[in-house]
Amino acid sequence: MDRHGTRRHRCGALLALTTAGALLLTACAAGEDHANGPDYAIGGPTPAPSRAQGDESTPSSDYLSTFALDVDTASYGYARRTLADGRRPDPSTIRPEEFVNSFRQDYRTPGHNGFTVTVDGARTSDPDWSLVRVGLTTRPSTTTGERPPAALTFVIDVSGSMDEPGRLDLAKKSLDTMTDRLRDDDSVAIVAFSEHADTLLPMTRLAGHRAEIHDAVDGLDALSSTNLGEGVETGYATAVEGLRKNATNRVVLISDALANDGETDPNAILERIDSDRREYGITLFGVGVGSDYGDALMERLADKGDGHTTYVSDTGTATEVFCRQLPQNIDLVARDAKAQVAFDPHTVADFRLIGYQDRKVADQDFRNDHVDGGEVGPGHTVTALYAVRTRPGTEGHLATATVRWLDPETRDPRENTGAMETAALHDSVWTASARFQVTAVAAYFADALGGGDYDMPGSPSLSTLESRATNLARMTEDKDVSGLATAIREAGHSGAAS
Repeated sequence: MDRHGTRRHRCGALLALTTAGALLLTACAAGEDHANGPDYAIGGPTPAPSRAQGDESTPSSDYLSTFALDVDTASYGYARRTLADGRRPDPSTIRPEEFVNSFRQDYRTPGHNGFTVTVDGARTSDPDWSLVRVGLTTRPSTTTGERPPAALTFVIDVSGSMDEPGRLDLAKKSLDTMTDRLRDDDSVAIVAFSEHADTLLPMTRLAGHRAEIHDAVDGLDALSSTNLGEGVETGYATAVEGLRKNATNRVVLISDALANDGETDPNAILERIDSDRREYGITLFGVGVGSDYGDALMERLADKGDGHTTYVSDTGTATEVFCRQLPQNIDLVARDAKAQVAFDPHTVADFRLIGYQDRKVADQDFRNDHVDGGEVGPGHTVTALYAVRTRPGTEGHLATATVRWLDPETRDPRENTGAMETAALHDSVWTASARFQVTAVAAYFADALGGGDYDMPGSPSLSTLESRATNLARMTEDKDVSGLATAIREAGHSGAAS
């Protein structure tokens, strides 16, 4: 199946079966939090036989969509940098979910250590097609004292390409500032890699050693080639050697991810990450830098390392990442988090998830806690956007979304659900809430940059998107939305999409 085809999820089922399935799926009230899910949920509903080729009388039973949660934002950050440089982003680097997850949302915040689940939607200009938004939110940390201590191993690319302004210099400045903001009971190790990798600083407590850490950071200089494989290998070895019990152990990789020396096979590099993640629980946070950036490799590394990626292009974003996000989100709220959306075939004729291509999970593995999901910290939101075609003239239950995760300390499974009726669909995307509209604009923009490969219904022109984003920036007074309007305008001027 081609790339375009894999983005289409077809749904439908025999009416008798689907009516029963819908009743079961809505047996739990929206927003209920429970340890193992209601009885109906174990294993999910039993599907009807799939339609044989040429048999139009038996519709497909595939009305489930399952994916691992993802809070990455690197795709959007790198696209903005590329457009600001007057260049066209490679369509392979465009991931709509990372565009959507780069913006604040309007979901209800939970009063517990779990997720709230929000499901809403609005109709598009395409007949019978709607956009349905599934939003998952965790509670922010109320005080920095709540989190466990951190053991952070910084693996820093000092290859020749990092000598470009806005790469190593930006990383050094950010690490210096972050060192002053970490707590005394936190620990830091520093590994630098170029042609070879060296541990410049073993795991060291901040208390009484900040000057020593500053000296190690200030001594970083760009050298020659990029042996990313040895850097990752040495970084994880250093993290294992300095492993702290009852702490958040994390490797922070700062690189342009342009491996050109030593082990360059992504699969071989990923093997070590997967092994140490499983045995020691060490997660990976990938920070991308540079005008030329190995986006695909960094994303694969973070996915395999149960972490996430972001991209920094200037002092503002670097400060946000290193000095606010990383220190505040060291703790984890959920491990191996997955979401499953069950569409009701009585009201839904067709649906497709916009993005999350690399995060899909087999439907039957939703409650298999040995299958990897995503790691989510406090105060995070995760948004999934669906294109949904409703059956003309039908009303009632549209979809139920369930999120499942493991408690980071006890590893006990937890679940929460939310549901939506067709009557709750707004008449138009552009009369829905401001934050829903921002989500739609970001996704439509990603679709345009990707050449329309995500086949979103009701796609506006870039000029219309720019106008929408500009108005939304005024409504929300959100500088990030203003930045979105700028990026869309730059795309129109560069001819990045039409």
